Amino acid sequence: MAVQAQRFREFRMPDVGEGLTEAEILKWYVGVGDTVTDGQVVCEVETAKAAVELPIPFDGVVSEIRFDEGTTVDVGTPIIVVDAGGEDAPGGDEAGAAAAVAAEAVEAAEPAPEPAAKRTAVLVGYGVAPSSTTRRPRKQKPGGPVPGEPLNGHAAPAAPAAPEAPVAPEVPAAEAPAAGAPVAGAPVAGALRPLAKPPVRKLAKELGIDLATVVPTGPQGEVTREDIRAAAAPPARLPLPAADDVAGVTSTGARETRVPIKGVRKAIAQAMVTSAFTAPHVTEFVTFDITKSMKLVQELKADPAFAGLKVSPLLLVAKALLVALRRNPEANSAWDEANQEIVRKSYVNLGIAAATPRGLVVPNIKDAHDKTLPELASALGDLVTTAREGKTSPAAMQGGTATITNVGVFGIDTGTPILNPGESAILAFGAVKLQPWVHKGKVKARHVTTLALSFDHRLVDGELGSKVLGDIAAILEQPKRLLTWS
Repeated sequence: MAVQAQRFREFRMPDVGEGLTEAEILKWYVGVGDTVTDGQVVCEVETAKAAVELPIPFDGVVSEIRFDEGTTVDVGTPIIVVDAGGEDAPGGDEAGAAAAVAAEAVEAAEPAPEPAAKRTAVLVGYGVAPSSTTRRPRKQKPGGPVPGEPLNGHAAPAAPAAPEAPVAPEVPAAEAPAAGAPVAGAPVAGALRPLAKPPVRKLAKELGIDLATVVPTGPQGEVTREDIRAAAAPPARLPLPAADDVAGVTSTGARETRVPIKGVRKAIAQAMVTSAFTAPHVTEFVTFDITKSMKLVQELKADPAFAGLKVSPLLLVAKALLVALRRNPEANSAWDEANQEIVRKSYVNLGIAAATPRGLVVPNIKDAHDKTLPELASALGDLVTTAREGKTSPAAMQGGTATITNVGVFGIDTGTPILNPGESAILAFGAVKLQPWVHKGKVKARHVTTLALSFDHRLVDGELGSKVLGDIAAILEQPKRLLTWS
């Protein structure tokens, strides 16, 4: 096997992100017998918050795929075996070598067989126990089972010893359920007639219910009206889980469905728990007139500089946050618990929370503070498109400094967002609604929205947090401040 061990190479689950411990295999692009080349993508995996395609680092012929799609695999575990001999190796030798490797692995994993003297034959129906039903017990042959006689589909031992503890009663082979036979509760030829009063039998006949299939709840095993109605009622159904969540889903009945906690949902849960119980959160709110920003959005859509770009109120909110952080740089910080230091940052990697089919992801725009408004619009569009396609790279979700979550797209006024771990602030942008508002001393219909800023109170005091939130609102009330404050 020394030659085979050198010939067959294992591709292990890599760490495609910083500190990744596991990943779920979403899709295989190759199968056993396929030829692969160095750099060819062989599968797609889901990491903490993104789907990543994995290229294989060597050439050869796939001889074994270790895990099925939907399986979560630890980093460093071999997931595919490749015959490095490639097409030069004869097909028979290739298959035989792969089989030998697999057999060797199975042989090493299997425990040594126990001595025959220690094994005890366990036969279903061996021995007779007192019946727990009211039916007359069946007649037994004198002396118990006859050696060699079939016993419920098994051969009885030559000299069976009567067991001390009571076990299940003997079931003759002729009456044992065969493949396709009715299961327990289904009508069986020759079975006792179910106990039920005439009105109950009439109700069952009207509803088309076979009494033999109904589970009785009345006294002494009697079928009641409620039993008939329960049998006639259609089973409750829950909506099927999304296609991405089908793998591993188990049903515990019509009322519950259990979905394994893994992938994106597991990463979200861990991050939110860490943040909520590590950083002391404070949330402040401001409601204001955003009418002039809404008019500016319409003007920018017609501007040639934004041709082909998506312009939305979120773009101006993002720019306002960047300006506010530049005016209040102490708010753009991080808490380093290990070194007991506050890290002031002169750059802003702006995170945008995006809802995707796999769950919430928060990729960020690197060095967003240096981008012009058209560049920021382009980066926002690319970020959202990539996230919704599930192609966001792990690097795009690391190193964020501040985040925006746009809950307004769901018609929500505002919320109290939880910080991303390692960040100092997160801004929730609520729905923009046409409301009565006092404008220049008169009540008029104006576009109004609410912002909520959550910040880490270890880094940001109430005064500083209020200044940041106030600057954002002031810019969106009077967008010309983007020129005077930039």
